[in-house]
Amino acid sequence: MLTIYAIIVIINKCRRYAMGYYSTSLEQEKVIRDPVHSHIYIQDQIIMDLINTKEFQRLRRIHQLGTTSQTFPGAEHTRFTHSLGVYEIVRRICNQFQRNYPTKTPGDGLWDDSERIVAECAGLLHDIGHGAYSHTFEHIFHTNHEQITQAIITNPETEVNQVLCKVGPNFPNRVASVINKTYDNQQVVQMISSQCDADRMDYLLRDSYFTGVQYGKFDLDRILQVMRPYQGGICFKMSGLHAIEYYIVSRFQMYLQVYFHPISRSMEVILAHLLLRTKELAESSTKLENFNPTLLMPFLEGTFDPSRDLETYLKLDDGVLNTYFSMWCDTPDSILSDLSNRFVNRKPFKSAIFTQETKDVLPKLRKLIEAAGFNPEYYTATDNSYNQPYDVYNPESKHPNAQIELMQKDGSLVELSKASLLVRTITGKDVGDSRFFFPKEMLQTDANVELFKPIYDNFQRYINNDTIINLKENQ
Repeated sequence: MLTIYAIIVIINKCRRYAMGYYSTSLEQEKVIRDPVHSHIYIQDQIIMDLINTKEFQRLRRIHQLGTTSQTFPGAEHTRFTHSLGVYEIVRRICNQFQRNYPTKTPGDGLWDDSERIVAECAGLLHDIGHGAYSHTFEHIFHTNHEQITQAIITNPETEVNQVLCKVGPNFPNRVASVINKTYDNQQVVQMISSQCDADRMDYLLRDSYFTGVQYGKFDLDRILQVMRPYQGGICFKMSGLHAIEYYIVSRFQMYLQVYFHPISRSMEVILAHLLLRTKELAESSTKLENFNPTLLMPFLEGTFDPSRDLETYLKLDDGVLNTYFSMWCDTPDSILSDLSNRFVNRKPFKSAIFTQETKDVLPKLRKLIEAAGFNPEYYTATDNSYNQPYDVYNPESKHPNAQIELMQKDGSLVELSKASLLVRTITGKDVGDSRFFFPKEMLQTDANVELFKPIYDNFQRYINNDTIINLKENQ
């Protein structure tokens, strides 16, 4: 005699077939060892097939934290392992929802397990469009990893698309719509993209583990236990308030202590200026020895089109850029050569915090740096790194986030900051600082630089530890 659970499984399989989704289970589940989740369980053939595509395997060659390994040497983990981790958390959420909140009647706001395969595929593929050195590359060349993710999923020439099409002819578009946040089931969307989603939960735990810090740790098991579906998306039981608070504080600390670390930001500045110099040289008619960035040309020339140049984009990874940078250490262009050496051999810029009261000093500092022989366009930068650990939903903002909702015993919902004094104190508040970056040489005091010593001395009068001070008498 069939159990109720077995009947529900059969009904959900019938729903998948009715929607045109044909996913087969592995004869025996695959288990991948993982230092964060202990084990990652793969039960569907489509997940295994997606992992084995060349587009997904490429993520092994994209670091999760870009230049952060220059500060935290253990941070060598990749988008590949993070994507597997997000899939595992999504799988666990789906299991928990199916055990405790299975739909009974259409439209009851509970979990329809026929959505599982869409959610798991979207979780696995959510970062597949990230480029070499991810966010820095994206900022310089104005690419969009989410748009490229959708292009990889929907382009008939990719192995990912061909695997997804085995589930159903429209299945790639449905997975892409989750990434685009237009999917018709908000429970699936918020599972992948919200203020407490599988993506954030995995990267906080994973980044904390590999950087060797304790700040990013929180009670994942408890959060998954109190998570539940409702008509408008995903919420959390009120009994899980303290676990959610701990998660928010962990995220707050990770941004301050790891993601906004000044050395990591300094290396990002050097990388950005290195790519900008590359772009300038590519646009000029100058022919340089050891300078032939073939795979970068669509980006350097501003002609990149995901529908046309996707194959070129997918050949780029951190290793390809690092190879270019190593070659450029010996190029005749002094700026490109010097910046390449600084990046490859970890020679970060120094930095100092500036405020509204001291920002007027920056032009004077740039002039002193120029007088010392450095082109301020490539050897100075300002960086404003701020993030909100939690914010209430604002549809008018540039990137509106679904707020975290808590369900009370009577079924009513309350927004997190209204239930938590701790969260309310940091809601909507930016954390971070503004820094001015400059060559470390400007802080030299030895006798080998007598020619520039007066310039260096004058520059150093404006720097107190790592803070720029406003010397009124020199204004």
